[in-house]
Amino acid sequence: MLSLSAAAAAISAGHVPLHWEDLGLSPIALDLGFFTLKWYSLAYLAGIVLGYWHLGRMIRQPGAPMAQRHADDVFFYATLGIILGGRLGYAAFYAPELLTHPQNLLKLWEGGMSFHGGLIGTVLAIAWVSWRGQIDFVRACDYISVCVPTGLLFGRCANFVNGELWGRVTDSTMPWIMTFPGGGPLPRHPSQLYEAVLEGLLLAVIMFLMFWRTRARWRPGLLVGTFTLGYALGRFTVEFYREPDAQLLEFARATGLSMGQWLTVPMMAVGLFFMARGLIRPPLSVSVKPAAR
Repeated sequence: MLSLSAAAAAISAGHVPLHWEDLGLSPIALDLGFFTLKWYSLAYLAGIVLGYWHLGRMIRQPGAPMAQRHADDVFFYATLGIILGGRLGYAAFYAPELLTHPQNLLKLWEGGMSFHGGLIGTVLAIAWVSWRGQIDFVRACDYISVCVPTGLLFGRCANFVNGELWGRVTDSTMPWIMTFPGGGPLPRHPSQLYEAVLEGLLLAVIMFLMFWRTRARWRPGLLVGTFTLGYALGRFTVEFYREPDAQLLEFARATGLSMGQWLTVPMMAVGLFFMARGLIRPPLSVSVKPAAR
């Protein structure tokens, strides 16, 4: 209540926030009448295509744990894992009522995807391909993890373009504070952009530098551990500025943390474990036998 009155006072004092509507943004990237393409769909597609291209470059380096055929399989099954896991994860963590109406699970166009559910789906896809192709699961996760942050960057930018998943009400006078359609007249944090920077841009730079400029890829678990911990810390931080889902406001008040923050706690533990594992164990030899082509 204090933040609401403080935000109202800031407006009364003459601070005029930005308005999302004035930015001229639209969720629709292309409308041909008979076919509509949304920016959110393009974000998923761009993340997958760019990730596939970058993985192809990575596995051409000495000692890669997988061949091109494995990369092809990983991205096929990972795409299914992202979509199915993301939707089921949203239903399980954020909208349990969808589980009692399974027909609504198929209505992807109505929105509702969970990163944590998509992550579980992706890990299961990598595990399946690793088992079937007899490749090292942890090293496969290392390589895939480097490709993920760019997809997160595109996805969070699409959330902003859609005017969804906005931040909490604030009395801040920073120039990027704005109102959002459906979010009322009070100024809010553009938390989608905070997530795009922390979970996407910053984490992508860290992961790219570690892979291409250090010997991190020779320490199994270090890359995937860094990604997991980095994402968890970024998401945990941004959740202080992001408005909890309407149906989970009471949950956040009762527990002191949002659902998104609670879901990052085990990720922090997993990330620290794999980072420690990668740093403590001796690095692989540069002459390690590559995956069979």
